[in-house]
Amino acid sequence: MGRIKRHTNGLLSLMPLIAFLGLYLGGSIILGDFYKIPITVAFLFASVVALLMAKGSVSERVNKFSQGASDKNILLMVWIFVMAGAFAQSAKAIGAVDATVNLTLHILPESLLFVGIFVAACFVSLSVGTSVGTIVALVPIAAGIAEHTGSEPALVTAIVVGGALFGDNLSFISDTTIAATQTLGCKMSDKFKANILIVLPAAIIVSVIYFVMGMHLNADNVAGDFDWVKVIPYLAVIVLSIAGLNVMIVLLAGIVLSAVVGLATGTVDVWQFISAMGTGISGMGELIIVTLLAGGMLQMIRVGGGIGYIISLFENRLSGKRGAELVIATLVSLCNMCTANNTIAIITVGPIAKDIADKFRVDPRKAASILDTFSCFVQGIIPYGAQMLMASSLAALSPIAIIGHLYYPFLIGVFGLLAIVLRWPKRYS
Repeated sequence: MGRIKRHTNGLLSLMPLIAFLGLYLGGSIILGDFYKIPITVAFLFASVVALLMAKGSVSERVNKFSQGASDKNILLMVWIFVMAGAFAQSAKAIGAVDATVNLTLHILPESLLFVGIFVAACFVSLSVGTSVGTIVALVPIAAGIAEHTGSEPALVTAIVVGGALFGDNLSFISDTTIAATQTLGCKMSDKFKANILIVLPAAIIVSVIYFVMGMHLNADNVAGDFDWVKVIPYLAVIVLSIAGLNVMIVLLAGIVLSAVVGLATGTVDVWQFISAMGTGISGMGELIIVTLLAGGMLQMIRVGGGIGYIISLFENRLSGKRGAELVIATLVSLCNMCTANNTIAIITVGPIAKDIADKFRVDPRKAASILDTFSCFVQGIIPYGAQMLMASSLAALSPIAIIGHLYYPFLIGVFGLLAIVLRWPKRYS
């Protein structure tokens, strides 16, 4: 009876997440309009459901919710959003975005624009180790290219998000790589060798798709003149990111360089620059509210035993290596849905994945690759993840509008599943 009760409580604790997905995703599909239901309202509804279902007094429930909203990872994201908003708008005000877009249009043939954006995002994210930092640096440029070429903004934004997740999954300095290899007890270089064999086919297929799509792109005479000086802030952000600096320092440097370039060229005066920063920060208001509500709601799910329920549901239903790998993939995917953080999902499931791998003799390099790949797959497609929220905010789009164009994240999920079913790569299976 106690076991049944715990399972029932765990299942019920997932109701806030189900309520959010039902209202936001389900409602948008039924209405046929992804902008009809504000994501803030959907999260408010889910948060109220979480508070109503929790145990304890009203003040105790609110305190638990607030603990999740004030988690250090949540507040770090808020800081990044504030800095990103200030940089994005100030860079736009001095003409840095337009200059960088025109430079890109001058350099790349129109048939290579889409694949060029994808490869650039892959390279930057692989060097930086953070998908959010890559999105901050490249989405404004991608959005500008979409505007200049008449391309669909959601598609071009999705290209950046996909490339950003490529590096998040594979980079040696990515939190997910570090977490996966540490919990499974294997070298990062060995995990990379196994992981690249799983996801590289997806990257190649996506690159071909973008090349074919770019062949029909009409970008004749859309590249305007540009001032090299105004490109400096964005180039600096990309270079500093690749150098491995903290994303906060990178964004601060971008803001300072934007101010210097804007004032030196006479594009803006001091007050116009300050006003642009204020507009950018204010524009992140909805994103910050969503992040805080999501943090509180997901904390209530954790406290209520939702994640524990998911883990207990699968860990004892195993048979053979293939089944063990499928359970690892399922656990980290579901846990990622409940935490909206792929690193936290890996850390949570990692010790259990290690036990499963040891018991069924799953190669730790393969197990680590599965953990990382499936966490990045889910992180890339959930509309309330930091990556999608940041990308949609910078591109002024609905997160759901982007999801349908996320070819790379969906394909790594497919190839990750094929790697399990077909026992690939053979050397690690």
